[in-house]
Amino acid sequence: MNALDTEVLIVGAGPTGLTLALWLVRLGVDIRIIDKSAAPGETSRALAVQARTLEFHRQIGVVDDVLEAGIRLEQLTARTPEKVSAIIPLSRFGEGVSRYSYAFALPQDIHERVLVAHLEEAGVLIERQTELVAFEEEDGGVTVTTSREGVKKAFRTRYICGCDGARSTVRYSLGIGFPGGTYDQSFYVADVDGDGEVTQNGMDVCLGSYGFALIMPVRQTGSLRLIGVVPEAHERDPVITFEAIRPEIERNTGIAIKALNWFSTYRVHHRVADRFRVGRAFLLGDAGHIHSPAGGQGMNTGIGDAVNLAWKLAAVVQGRAAASLLDTYETERLAFARVLIKSTDQAFKLVSGRSWLLGLWRRYAMAKVISAITRTKIGARAFFALISQTGISYRKSALSSGRAGAVQGGDRLPWVPVGESDNHASLATLDWQVHVYGEIEPEFRVASSLAGIPLHHFDWSTAAARAGLVRNTVYLVRPDGHVAIVAGQDATVFERFIETFAIKPRPIEHRAVERSSTLTAV
Repeated sequence: MNALDTEVLIVGAGPTGLTLALWLVRLGVDIRIIDKSAAPGETSRALAVQARTLEFHRQIGVVDDVLEAGIRLEQLTARTPEKVSAIIPLSRFGEGVSRYSYAFALPQDIHERVLVAHLEEAGVLIERQTELVAFEEEDGGVTVTTSREGVKKAFRTRYICGCDGARSTVRYSLGIGFPGGTYDQSFYVADVDGDGEVTQNGMDVCLGSYGFALIMPVRQTGSLRLIGVVPEAHERDPVITFEAIRPEIERNTGIAIKALNWFSTYRVHHRVADRFRVGRAFLLGDAGHIHSPAGGQGMNTGIGDAVNLAWKLAAVVQGRAAASLLDTYETERLAFARVLIKSTDQAFKLVSGRSWLLGLWRRYAMAKVISAITRTKIGARAFFALISQTGISYRKSALSSGRAGAVQGGDRLPWVPVGESDNHASLATLDWQVHVYGEIEPEFRVASSLAGIPLHHFDWSTAAARAGLVRNTVYLVRPDGHVAIVAGQDATVFERFIETFAIKPRPIEHRAVERSSTLTAV
């Protein structure tokens, strides 16, 4: 085989590509990341950073900077042209589900800058103004041709990851279909200086028969970020200008705009690629799926793709797992993308449809119904699990088996507070690990040690039971925090799984580590 210049080439330096790069670097994989733009984006449509994304960021040590840059949303204030129709508390609506039990907002452009800074600290520079021209799989690797300022260069990589957006060159080169469509409505996004009734440390949604608009303060600039549906009278304009729709924006949002910092319009598509993998090439983020902004899922789903693929790529590249591990990327993430596009499509029609009935629903009922649901403990938890992506599960994956209590193989490891920390703290190793809540039998302790899989032992408590865990049960946890195996302490199931996927610990983990803790009841 010809020599490789790098292990993984990442095409695209948006949130998905940056997250993939950071995880791979933390896992010790040699990478290159290219992007055809000259600099990070300066405009943003994605605002929501879901709890599951914050959990992933915590694993690689970037969450504190992300939290510092954004806004913890205390409440969502729903307004109609006449009045405040509902106030929905968001500060603790996921309490007991995640360390990040609140809603959080950070404009995508600022989010990217935080991730870029961490990547540069790790010694990786983005190769900007560099475009992918062509690639071909051959001789156990991929030969890639790129172009920068008209100069073409060729090099070899083991894998190529397309994080290059909805118009993905990687997807196009692979000939993968991208079925779906485009919604009729156009959207605007604007950063303005203005005055009006705005919820500090919160978000306002303005509902009317025309559609909706969102208002959120931007911490770094002191400005307001406005996102909404372009008024129907102007959505067919050849060029939609801010001044043309300004009167309706001010009327619908109640904001008196003093200055415009930037403005853009866009159309929303709903598409899912037929495949997420062909040989040594993978699709992630918008290259594989695009959908409505309902629920703030898009950017977070791309980041989820990146985390799912990163630890699998690292394990295979470093000889710590069988190549078949990579097959589970497509089966897990493609299935989720297809479910997500259906749910966001339905939600989008409810919040932006133009029928008179939907207009009445938005104006008089929608916010009150959501408020009523989220004010109950069960309703709030269910709503949080759906929106925050903590409810994502891979139960049908080849990596998932077993069930005990509320937890099934493929589920995210339930979060349990432990003293001043929690049971998710150990996930910072980015490695396979076993969790047992209760007593550990000597035979299983030996099996875990022989496999080199770190063993984390937590005393049993009501907090563990409340989270849905079962006493003395073995939970084999993947590097991304999802449970692979739920089983009793019969080592046979555990050993068979390790053998099937040729799982080996990371080089820094040479032996099992047992940690004992007392769970704090909450």
